Amino acid sequence: MPEMPEVQGLTAFLAERAVGRTITRATVSAIAALKTYDPPITALQQATITASARLGKFVVLSCGDDLHLVFHLAKAGWLRWYETLPAMLIKPGKSPIALRIALDDGSGFDLTEAGTKKSLAVYVVRDPHDVPGIARLGPDPLDSSFTRDAFAALLEDRRMQIKGLLRDQAVIAGIGNAYSDEILHAARMSPYAIAGKLDDAEIDRLFTAMRETLGEAVAAASGKPPADLKDAKRRGMQVHARRGEACPVCADTVRSVFFADRSLEYCPTCQTGGKVLADRRLSRLLK
Repeated sequence: MPEMPEVQGLTAFLAERAVGRTITRATVSAIAALKTYDPPITALQQATITASARLGKFVVLSCGDDLHLVFHLAKAGWLRWYETLPAMLIKPGKSPIALRIALDDGSGFDLTEAGTKKSLAVYVVRDPHDVPGIARLGPDPLDSSFTRDAFAALLEDRRMQIKGLLRDQAVIAGIGNAYSDEILHAARMSPYAIAGKLDDAEIDRLFTAMRETLGEAVAAASGKPPADLKDAKRRGMQVHARRGEACPVCADTVRSVFFADRSLEYCPTCQTGGKVLADRRLSRLLK
């Protein structure tokens, strides 16, 4: 799933390539992906893109102050950029393409989604905060106003496990499964630690790990075209999706815990005092 660093890379790329261009055609080929009807998708035609921004994991392409194309790539979505957009027509239901945007210089992009579970979402709105997922977003962890004390206030009295809290977009915006694994590994913290029970030293470590991990990932994504962002993300991972490999810090074996539709990765030596967390599929946990 694209998370904050990759989405930031996409918005920066679109700011360079799409801002200032006029949309000549907006074609929806997966009707379920379009979540709004007023303004209609046709309102984008002949509109000039004036800004590209990120809100959490959402990309916002603005066409003036009161028309915005917003999309969320969900678990299996991506943006495919073309310097010259293909002339071939998209056949609804026969392609992974959900949306095609054509620009006045012949370039453009497709939003694609792999797999059978379709969650990619497209919105055309007058205000980005009309999108429900944006309206409920928590603070951006890289915003200068999001201080260590603000972070501590979010954790206070919460009975959530810290892994789940980091992934909760209503608490902190932009972090998903992959970067929460990376942040907790950098902070030397169990994914099952209870947020409201962290002491000051643990909060310090976690806040620093979050800012540094995300900041480094954003920097690594900067300047890369969409086609290169996924590989850049994979190369930067220390534990996520590296089950069975050696931890780069201590050389212990990276382990996984599996859930219904995802897994988490961690290092027992670095994060859980050497204890191996039992697979949730076996209905057991070692605390």
